[in-house]
Amino acid sequence: MEEAGPIGSTQARKSIDRLWRTFMRGRLFIAVVLLAMQVFNWVNHSSTGNVATWLIVLSLSHVAATLITLVAWPRQSTRKLESLRWPLTIGVDLIVFATLQLFQQGEFNLTPLFALPVLMASILGSLTISLGTASMVALFLLGEPFWGLAQVADLPTSRLLQAGLGGIGFFLVALLANQLAARLAREELVAKSSQAAARTQAQVNELVIESLSEGVMVVDMHGVVRNANPAAKAMVLGETTPHAVKLLLSARAGWEGLADLVNETFHRNEPLETEVRIDLDEFTSHRFFARTRLTAGLSSSAVGLCVVFLEDLREVEARVRTEKLASMGRMSAAVAHEIRNPLSAITQANALLDEEVNDPGQKRLTRMIEQNAQRLSRIVDDILNVARAQPSSGEGHSGAVPLDSTIRQIAQDWIRQNQALGVLGVHLHAPKVFINFEPDHLRRVMVNLLDNALRHATGKASSIRLITQPAGSEQVRVSVWSDGLPLEPSVHKHLFEPFFSSESRSSGLGLYICRELCERYQAQIGYQRSRLDQREGNEFYMLMSRNTSELPVQQSLSYPMGDSVPGFTRPPGQTQAGPPSLSTL
Repeated sequence: MEEAGPIGSTQARKSIDRLWRTFMRGRLFIAVVLLAMQVFNWVNHSSTGNVATWLIVLSLSHVAATLITLVAWPRQSTRKLESLRWPLTIGVDLIVFATLQLFQQGEFNLTPLFALPVLMASILGSLTISLGTASMVALFLLGEPFWGLAQVADLPTSRLLQAGLGGIGFFLVALLANQLAARLAREELVAKSSQAAARTQAQVNELVIESLSEGVMVVDMHGVVRNANPAAKAMVLGETTPHAVKLLLSARAGWEGLADLVNETFHRNEPLETEVRIDLDEFTSHRFFARTRLTAGLSSSAVGLCVVFLEDLREVEARVRTEKLASMGRMSAAVAHEIRNPLSAITQANALLDEEVNDPGQKRLTRMIEQNAQRLSRIVDDILNVARAQPSSGEGHSGAVPLDSTIRQIAQDWIRQNQALGVLGVHLHAPKVFINFEPDHLRRVMVNLLDNALRHATGKASSIRLITQPAGSEQVRVSVWSDGLPLEPSVHKHLFEPFFSSESRSSGLGLYICRELCERYQAQIGYQRSRLDQREGNEFYMLMSRNTSELPVQQSLSYPMGDSVPGFTRPPGQTQAGPPSLSTL
C-alpha cells in the first residue's frame, strides 16, 4: 500500500506494520493447517504407499519459514530487506500452494488459499505487485487442467472455463482490494490530521479559558458543575480549592442565586444575565455579574449544557474607576495649577505680616501659616508631577537621608496623632544607612502604610511592627507588619491599583500613591503574608537602594533602640543585636 504523502507517515507506517503482523499470523495458521492435513493423509494412506513423504517436509518447511518471518522480521527494516519482503512471503506461498495443489493426494481443492497472497499483495503492496500476483495465480489456474493429460483433447471445456473465471475473479479482487486499501489509507491520514488539528485547537482553547480573568463554569441540567476554569474556582471557592472537587449548586449554602439562574436558563431555553450574590462563608459574600449560554445537544431531544460566565463586580468597578483616572488627572493638574496663584498670595501676605508683628504668639502663628503653605506647595508640585506624561529630569533624586532617625521621627509623630502608644513596635536595625528619598515623600508612604495597618490590626500590644533591616550590601528593607486577617485573592491582585478598595469608605488611593512615590525613587513596594514571633500577619515592605556617596557624619542621628524611648516596644525575646524573625508563608 503506497503512502499518501509525508503527512502522517509515522501513523501510516504503524498501520502497515499492524496489517503486516496480522497477515503473518494468518499465514502461520494456514501453514499449520496444511501441515496437519498432510500428516493426516500420511497416517491414513501409509499402508498403500501412495503418500509422498516430501509433501510433509514441504509443509513443515513452510511452517518454519512463516514462523521465522513473523518473529524475526524487524519493525524498522532497511531498503534491502523491504525488497525481499514480497518474494519471501507471497512468492513462497504461491510456490507451496501450487505444489500442494498439483501433488497432493485426495480431492482437496486448495484454490481458495490463493486469495491470501492476492489480498496481501493488494492491501500492503502497490497496484503493480497486486496485479502481478493475480496474473501468476490466473496462469497457474489456466495451466493446472493440462497437468498430467496425455492429450489436450481430453480436457473438459467446463474445467477450462472454471479456471478462466477464477483467474478473472482474482484479478477483480486484487484491483478492488488495492483501491479500497488506498482509499482507506487516505481517509485515515485525513482523519488523523483532522484529529491532530482538533486536539491542538482544544489545547489552545483550554489555555485561553484557563488564563481568562472571567470565570467560566459548565453546568448540567441537574446543577452539577462539569468543569470550571481556575478563575471561577477562585471566585466561588476561594484560594484553597480542593482538587477534583465535585460541585453541586443546589447543595451549597449561599449559592441559591446562581442555582436559580441556571435552572431558569434551562426552563426558558434561552440565555440570561443578571447580578448574583455568592456567600463564601458566614462573613464574606461577593457580587458577580453572571451570563448564561446553552450548548446544543447531540440530538434534537437531548438537553445541552449551561455555560456560566462570572465577572467580579468589584473588578468591573475598579476598571471603571481606573478609566476615570486619566480625566481626573487632567482635572487635578488644572486645579493644582489654579491653587498656585492664591497660595502664592497667602505666602507673600504672611511674609509681610511676619515683618510687622513682634508678639511671640503671633510669630508662632505666622510660622505655622508658612509651614502649611510650603506643605501645600509641595503637594501641588506632587500632583503636577504625577499628572505629567514624562517626569522631570531632576525628579527622583534627593540628598542622602538617614533612614533610622527619619523612620523614628515619623513613628513618634504617628503614635501621637493616632494615640497608638503600645500598639506600634519599632525595630530599627539600619543605624548607619542613608537612602535617596525625599523626607516628606517617605513620611507620606509610611503614614499611609501605618494607617492601613491600624485599620486591619487587632489593636493588641505590638500588633503593628515597623522594622528596618539591611537587605544585602546594596539595599535596605523597611516593612510594616500587622496581625490582621489574610487578604482575599481578588483583593491581593489589585492592591496597588488606583480607586480599588475593599472598604466602601476608602478612596483606594493610598497604596497607589505609595507605589508611585516608591517608583519615583527606584524603590520597590510589595505585599506578602508573613510570620513574626509565631504569629501570622500581613506585611507591606519596601526595598530601597543605599546611598554610599555620603558618610554618616551625624552620629547623633543613630539612637540606641530601647524601651526607654516613648512609644517604642521591643518584641518578647528580641534583643537589640539581631533583626526580627520574618519568614514568608
